[in-house]
Amino acid sequence: MKRLRAVPRWFARKFGYARLMCLVLLVAFAALRAADPAPMQELRLRTFDNFQAFSPRVKTMRPVTIVDIDEKSVADPKLGQWPWPRTRIAEIIEKLTRLGALVIAFDVVFAEPDRLNPAIAAETFPNLDEATREKLKALPSNDQVLADALRRSRIVLGETASNEVRADLDKTLPVTGVATIGPEADGFMESYPGLLRNVSVIEHAASGRGLFTIPPERDGIIRRVPMILQAQDITMLALSFEMLRVVSGADTLVIKADIGGIKSLRIGGFEIPTDRKGRIWVHYARSDPSIYVSAIDVLEGRVPPEKIARKLVLIGPSAIGLNDIKTTPVDPAMPGVEVHAQVLESVLTNSILSPPFWGLSAEFFGAVIFGLLVIVFAPRLGAVTLVLVGALFASVLIGLSWYAYTQHRFLIDFTYPMLSTTAIYLTLIFASFIREQQQRKEIRGWFAQYMSPVLVEQLAQSPEKLVLGGEEREMTIMFSDVRGFTSISESYKRDPQGLTTLMNRFLTPLTDAIIARKGYVDKYMGDAIMAFWNAPLDDREHHLNACTAALDMLDKIDEVNRQREQEAAHGGHVYIPLNVGIGLNTGIGVVGNMGSELKKNYSVLGDSVNLASRLEGQTKEYGFPIIVGSATAMAVKDKLAILELDFIMVKGKTEPEVIYAIAGREDVMYSERFQLLRNLTIEMLAAYRSRDWDEALAAIARGRKKDEAKELAKLFDLYEARICSYQQNPPPVDWNGAHALTSK
Repeated sequence: MKRLRAVPRWFARKFGYARLMCLVLLVAFAALRAADPAPMQELRLRTFDNFQAFSPRVKTMRPVTIVDIDEKSVADPKLGQWPWPRTRIAEIIEKLTRLGALVIAFDVVFAEPDRLNPAIAAETFPNLDEATREKLKALPSNDQVLADALRRSRIVLGETASNEVRADLDKTLPVTGVATIGPEADGFMESYPGLLRNVSVIEHAASGRGLFTIPPERDGIIRRVPMILQAQDITMLALSFEMLRVVSGADTLVIKADIGGIKSLRIGGFEIPTDRKGRIWVHYARSDPSIYVSAIDVLEGRVPPEKIARKLVLIGPSAIGLNDIKTTPVDPAMPGVEVHAQVLESVLTNSILSPPFWGLSAEFFGAVIFGLLVIVFAPRLGAVTLVLVGALFASVLIGLSWYAYTQHRFLIDFTYPMLSTTAIYLTLIFASFIREQQQRKEIRGWFAQYMSPVLVEQLAQSPEKLVLGGEEREMTIMFSDVRGFTSISESYKRDPQGLTTLMNRFLTPLTDAIIARKGYVDKYMGDAIMAFWNAPLDDREHHLNACTAALDMLDKIDEVNRQREQEAAHGGHVYIPLNVGIGLNTGIGVVGNMGSELKKNYSVLGDSVNLASRLEGQTKEYGFPIIVGSATAMAVKDKLAILELDFIMVKGKTEPEVIYAIAGREDVMYSERFQLLRNLTIEMLAAYRSRDWDEALAAIARGRKKDEAKELAKLFDLYEARICSYQQNPPPVDWNGAHALTSK
């Protein structure tokens, strides 16, 4: 043991403690890469996203056509709003089949009978004579008409995996046979407890059925698409993969697997390499409008035959309001149906991206080699040479990764070896800085011999330069933030000056509202504002002033929105309203001149500040623009309209907090409408906290019937979802009604 302890000491004496620390860092980063925590995954995924953004797949063929349920189609009086009658869908299928489509797939699900079926119309339409009713009942259903059309073509119906188990699942439908080469792969697939299918008469008429479920990554971006999933204990192919199965005429799927997971999938003449979960890493091309045809143009016969003949045809929506927009590495808003088209194009052109089996070994090897080179040579090189060598190392790492992507479609991560090497480099720089500081301290000691001790002492005792601190006060803290500002800023990508003007335009009146009510603006954080009351000057009414300032801010932002809407109407450009979320909390904080010797800022710290920030973040969850803590609410309850929202446990705190919404000023507080809102929330919360779930849901139902309670809709949605969860998984016996927030 003594010999083992002596080795690091010997190494440190011979080569320096900094190099010893760097070796430890090298090992630590290797362990970190092996553990692969979420932040490291996120960095790697973002890197690969940028690769695709800089160099997307170049289309060499267009084997897919999308029949688009677009704005043009839903606006046409012949079709109208979605969903359309199944007879219209049948007509589209027949026209596509006559035009020579190889296979037609639906990125929609027909989960319920057509509401316009003749039999339903016979029972629903009033004032029909009995003969007409009987004639209607004798007509075939729209679903049957669609089923007949399906039988005359090769159709793949879309289904979706669900978290809700359906007891009425039809088990008589044919399923694709599955053969596995290697260990069983069931445990590696994405799995869902439920499966939502089409109505039975339609399902039985189709040539195939595939899942259009695409689970996004943690950040919502669609990078990897599962080709095979399990839903309600049924192994299902993805919609795009099922289309290839139907085209090839195969009836058996072959899964190649090893102990690490799934390696590839083969069906007919198509073998697709996948990751361990059966997902492919889609190689995206830019969104291609040329592969879209409007559904109404298909019905009207305005589509050139070559657009459909010998094509794989997908039918799906892009219209606003149909909620099928996905974020991809190359496009922040791509219709979900085009993602399936991108998958098909990637497979058919052999352009799938994949991390090679040797990729992780290459990353480890690169990190070790570059790290050791820096440890050995960095202390010997001058500053300029070191920067140049560092830039060369970074260029080599990025260049190799880029080459692997562009030439071989391999995804090799350069961020891990670069992070490891950079950490070692910075450690050596820091160690050099410490040595220099020690040298400077010695130099000061030397100079003290030649300078007046009185001057040296005055310098050491100067509070302006050496003392940082503050005082404790009860304060009201505000955080405000513009909701959806990322979307707004996206619209100014080509006009950064316009975005700056917009920010100044709304930050100025919001700041004026704070200052007019005796508030102190601490800082701006992009589009967010932090402010506080009762410092630096005393303010006995800081609770009320802060809440009134928040209400004034809402008035100011409404005024700005009205002006912007008028300007948009006159200028003919898109108008996106600004909405502000505000969090207020009262408590003890430490306020004073804080920062460093180079820069100080009069600011406040403490738990009360953290809670105010968290409350601002909750405004979007509860549907009220101003949310305050209990201390603030109790101080203004007789002067403002306050509405109790919840009893929450904030992440990072041990004590729960009652939170309230500021619904208006004194005139609102005495209005009948506010009293109605207040009584509705009291009834709901009382039942909820006493675990009377049925009564709480009944209170919500009563509230939803009140036109005056529309602004409680989001609050009702939140509690309804929470109650349904508790009905399935009741809270513990000692539950006090508090809800633990899972996000900041």
